[in-house]
Amino acid sequence: MKTQISILIVAASLGTSVAIAQQTEHEKQKYTCVMHPEVVMDHPGKCTKCGMTLVPLKPKSKRPTSNVQRPTPNEADMQHMHGSDHQHGMSMEHMSMQSSVNIADPMSRESSGTAWVPDSTPMYGKMFMFGGDMLMLHGAIFPRYTNVSTRRGDDRFDAPNWIMAMYSHPFSESTQLGARLMMSLDPLTEGGRGYPLLFQSGESWHGQPLHDRQHPHDLFDEISISLSQKLGPDLSSYIYVGYPGEPALGPPTFMHRLSAMDDPDAPLGHHWQDSTHITFGVATAGLQCRNVKIEGSVFTGREPDEDRYDFDQPRFDSFSGRLSWNPTPDLALQFSHGYIKSPEALEPDTKRHRTTASLIYNRPLGKESNWSNSFVWGQNHDTGEGKTQSFLLESNYQHGRDTVYARWERVEKSGHELVLAKADEEKIFPVLAYTIGYIRDLSHGNGIDIGLGGQFTINDRPDSLDRYYGEDLGYAFEFFLRIRPSQHVHLATQQAEEIK
Repeated sequence: MKTQISILIVAASLGTSVAIAQQTEHEKQKYTCVMHPEVVMDHPGKCTKCGMTLVPLKPKSKRPTSNVQRPTPNEADMQHMHGSDHQHGMSMEHMSMQSSVNIADPMSRESSGTAWVPDSTPMYGKMFMFGGDMLMLHGAIFPRYTNVSTRRGDDRFDAPNWIMAMYSHPFSESTQLGARLMMSLDPLTEGGRGYPLLFQSGESWHGQPLHDRQHPHDLFDEISISLSQKLGPDLSSYIYVGYPGEPALGPPTFMHRLSAMDDPDAPLGHHWQDSTHITFGVATAGLQCRNVKIEGSVFTGREPDEDRYDFDQPRFDSFSGRLSWNPTPDLALQFSHGYIKSPEALEPDTKRHRTTASLIYNRPLGKESNWSNSFVWGQNHDTGEGKTQSFLLESNYQHGRDTVYARWERVEKSGHELVLAKADEEKIFPVLAYTIGYIRDLSHGNGIDIGLGGQFTINDRPDSLDRYYGEDLGYAFEFFLRIRPSQHVHLATQQAEEIK
């Protein structure tokens, strides 16, 4: 498996670099705004409607510039399925913004690392254009009060948060450089122990394993660059390097899935599904044909250490492979497997084989209305512990200022994982969580959305855990503000609305 993944990385790297040079540019051209295509000038400048920098307008017979491209097959399907009627003098080739990871992908498909979400997924962020270059800013912060019951519970005020910048620079119409930066102030707002979350596990604090708490994220969660190349009408490749970054393993990380984006808490199955999203040392290569992608990674297996401000030593001792398929604009599927060497510093001899599969379904339901759903399965096969499974279902329905979301989880955790007495360490305990939440936006669509929300969780467990948690029902509630950028209006959507 490791040899095959290495061959894949070498092949895709060669494919990317061999094809890198060829196009000439420039004829006399006009300039347009990617957000307001009806604004056309015969010289560079700013859009008279929104102030964005104008980009070159290519003739219809030519391929578009690297930041505004001809729609992918899925986008064409999406425009047909969702009723977009594009006329208006400007060719459809100017309707799609591109991913910073792969020039052949629409921006709406881009998620954490190199993972995919459905093409129809709304984006929440602020975009800036600098000639042909694109910068997109994302992020969220949840100032809140949270209260968790049982003997192992806690209550506190805190503010989970993250911010991310994505940048792309076209070298030609078929070659693009991408860069991303993701940071979190969790080390300040959450402290070293993180926040209370019943049955959560993973990582450590002061040399002791964390349990019933979600660890904080590092100050730097991603610093990555990528180089992508179109190899033909339907074929493309890319290389992605991060320190830290995210390997090709698992679904999109929870805070980058729309079905989970409004929930301040991490899933209980985080360390079975997407915990490698902060990895100090990642190299990934991918080959893509239309809406199918195969990719492989070599990366550092060790999870971040207790010092959340430093850069951990890269090891490149683990590997993974992932197959992704977006068969329709509303659907994203993935299957992945990885070998993770020594993930926990307290257990350096552990070797983990992780297998995951996910299905993400997103359905736009009209103007400012969307329904997003995810099913995620993850399995860890650890040295000395055997196989344990995790299952997750999430749903998020947003209509105007109102959002309702829900999550169901079932995770098999060992007594060792839950930090129980020695007599129970080798036993496996199925734990469950049922969450429902609601958010009402107080400020909406004005650049920053500020929502007032609350959620309630019921935690279920076997009776044999009562000696640790008590006999009372496990539950948690929280009240919070959700602050994030407003939804980015996709050009095709805006164009369709203007036509109507």
